[in-house]
Amino acid sequence: MNRKPPARRPPPPSSNKHAHPGRWEGKAKPDWLARALARAGVLPQKEAEDAIKAGRVSVNGKVVKQPLAPVLPGAAVRVDGLPVSLEAPTRVLAFHKPAELLTSTVSQHRVGTVYEVLLPQLPPELAGFTWHAVGRLDRGTTGLLLFTNDDKLVTHATSPDTHLTKRYVATVFSEADEEKVEPLRHGVQLEDGSARPAKVRLRDAHTVEVTVTEGRNHQVKRMLGAVGLPVRALHREAVGGVELDVPEGSFRLLTDTEVTEGLRYTPGTNKE
Repeated sequence: MNRKPPARRPPPPSSNKHAHPGRWEGKAKPDWLARALARAGVLPQKEAEDAIKAGRVSVNGKVVKQPLAPVLPGAAVRVDGLPVSLEAPTRVLAFHKPAELLTSTVSQHRVGTVYEVLLPQLPPELAGFTWHAVGRLDRGTTGLLLFTNDDKLVTHATSPDTHLTKRYVATVFSEADEEKVEPLRHGVQLEDGSARPAKVRLRDAHTVEVTVTEGRNHQVKRMLGAVGLPVRALHREAVGGVELDVPEGSFRLLTDTEVTEGLRYTPGTNKE
């Protein structure tokens, strides 16, 4: 007796992770609400989180009380009933760091932070942003310290792959000469690996200008120490094409040209 063949089962779902596009593939990815408000300068992130939890923020007409709630580009966002824009322009500040300040958000052992000096100076149009330090300067190191509201710029500027230059001037205890600094131009060996070749210029017997393209912890001090020139004082004069040109303890806003040409960063082009 002829019997009908069993019905063919559909094939199981493919395990290939590329078989089905991700939820946001090909679409604009959402940001989380508190960070989007901070990036756009509407409120600093902590204040944004508090406002959201208090029910003061709505997205597309609905109150949202979760700071991590996703918000897509183009969403209609209101704070206290007033519409706000989540367009996040990249802003960068050049700050002249004094000595004896920590590049940190938290003071330690009664030592102040750069934020305690910078933030009270900001005008209303800049005060709403959450500011990230672009790299660090040691407590005793003075000079140019950049801040930005764009965390992708931080990654760009601090990555050794970017080869963005940082120019320092070191005052050294010992007497410097060309023979002593020559190894720095070829890359001295440090405990965490060989340093990249640096550009070095003697300004006088106790002042050495060093330009590096990476930013390891205490790098310039360790490089000079490795060639017998322990550092007494260190000052950063420039990052990329941005020169320090403001008095100690003060800041200025970089121009768009300084960001795109001086720091070689085009907002919106770097991926998460």
